[in-house]
Amino acid sequence: MNNTDLVYEQSRCVAHEIRNHLSICEIYTQIIKRNLEQEGVENQSIDNALNCISKSLKIMCNSLIDLKSLNNIEQKECDIKAILEEGIKLSSVYIHDKEIKITADIKTNAKVFIDENKFLACIVNIIKNAIEAIDKKGEINVSLEIRSNNVHIKISNNGEPISALKQEEIFKEGYTTKPTGSGLGLHICSDNLKAQDAILRLNKSNAEITEFEIIVPVYKN
Repeated sequence: MNNTDLVYEQSRCVAHEIRNHLSICEIYTQIIKRNLEQEGVENQSIDNALNCISKSLKIMCNSLIDLKSLNNIEQKECDIKAILEEGIKLSSVYIHDKEIKITADIKTNAKVFIDENKFLACIVNIIKNAIEAIDKKGEINVSLEIRSNNVHIKISNNGEPISALKQEEIFKEGYTTKPTGSGLGLHICSDNLKAQDAILRLNKSNAEITEFEIIVPVYKN
């Protein structure tokens, strides 16, 4: 077994073990939900938190499959409006103590043929980056538009701009603008979206606005 095969086999084993523990978290999430229902406890905040945890666990489990399979894109017909709304909800947890307002300009809808969890993970990653770009107070906008049989998703923020030099490098593997970043987030997003016939690009980044755009074809069955 050469080094590449060894690393691949080790990654498969690690992914398997991590998924086992994530499954335990999911089981206890369901137990908590069931106990709350049995006790007649109604708390919208707890329900939202548990739903977000369940969705995040599902995204993580699907991401770990990447370590076990070289081809694991599972596309299906999805409602893009629902995906974006879910992405905004999941991303909001990263705001913490910042004063950030996330607005959604989603007045239209369409069906797209995507891997739901991988696409959602990309939305969450881009909004998370936008949150991290804002020091204390700012705004993030997520918009949806249909043009020429394509869905155009724009995610913008008014945080720290990306320098012109860095704009040319941000989608490269290992490149990061963060002191503790891995340089994998946008690279993985770009690759995963490309595998779903979608495009991720940076439209602009200046003192007023940084705007990323995802373009994906409208699904016509």
